Amino acid sequence: MSKRKIKREEIRKILCIKPRGIGDIILSTIVLENLKTALPHSEIHYLTEEFAKRSVENNPFVSKILTFNKKDFVLSIIRKVRKERYDLVLDFWSNPKTAQITFLSGAKYRVGYEKRGRRYAYNFLGKNGTMGEHAAEDNLVLLKAIDVPITSKKIIYQTTKEEKTLAVKFFSALNNQYQLIIGIIPSGGWESKRCDPVKWIEICTEIQKKYDVKILILWGPGDEKDAKEIINGLKPTPILVPKLSFGELSALIESCDLIIANDSGPMHVSAAVGKPTLGIFGPTDPEAHRPFSDNSSYVIHSELHCIICTKLVCPYNHECMLELPVERVMNEIEKLMKFVK
Repeated sequence: MSKRKIKREEIRKILCIKPRGIGDIILSTIVLENLKTALPHSEIHYLTEEFAKRSVENNPFVSKILTFNKKDFVLSIIRKVRKERYDLVLDFWSNPKTAQITFLSGAKYRVGYEKRGRRYAYNFLGKNGTMGEHAAEDNLVLLKAIDVPITSKKIIYQTTKEEKTLAVKFFSALNNQYQLIIGIIPSGGWESKRCDPVKWIEICTEIQKKYDVKILILWGPGDEKDAKEIINGLKPTPILVPKLSFGELSALIESCDLIIANDSGPMHVSAAVGKPTLGIFGPTDPEAHRPFSDNSSYVIHSELHCIICTKLVCPYNHECMLELPVERVMNEIEKLMKFVK
């Protein structure tokens, strides 16, 4: 592979490819401030799947979002990309499909990970592995490949003015007399990542005993059953937020005092908007996937033989969640209280 360098003055349009999931895309925004600092005259676009585009909408560094659906023919996506005449394409996904898109993008500079069967697509390669412990930092490897200095490690997600207004109205209507509002997020992309409702009920019961708090259940598609079970198992009864768009849900997250969440996209939203965030982990590695902020933490039942199994469905009895010591959760909440304003 050539050791040549990019000519920064030639780069006017940049495409970042990260099709899915919402949390992964939000973590990839760690590159944006660095790109804009090194290439201030360039505009940055993103290529994502349609369902995930809200991850980078309203981002101050992103000028345009190209979208596609999972079943779209790759040639139709390539045509869309080629039409934009990009100078630099960064493939933060580097799977067979995105490698094809990058290779046929027409861009002079094509950057991706050094993976078997994909190297043909790129003329600048980033080594597999990380520049730190967290998955967000994996994205910085591609910047290193083109000698873009790493001056920021900030992930960026912003709600809109309209979404913020909705959140203000929602909380004003609560006529809240409690000292704290804690948001609970039962979402999780895999079945095994979802903390069981019975454990959520245990956790929330202890929170209500210790703190003057109102609990909000913040839910999305697929969470309805768990959310209702948590609501029905708690006294005093938490507030179940109405059906909302992802952006509207994000604005409610932004307005809470503290967020407790499974490893999920909304967990990463919470960290990105600056909320003290506690992640609950089991099948995934918290060092790599924890909330990426200084005012956040995580809990995990690390003593289990099967912990961090990466299995989508638990082959045992979901001990990582059901046997998670509640006192461990409460200890981390106590530590995070110093960040609650």
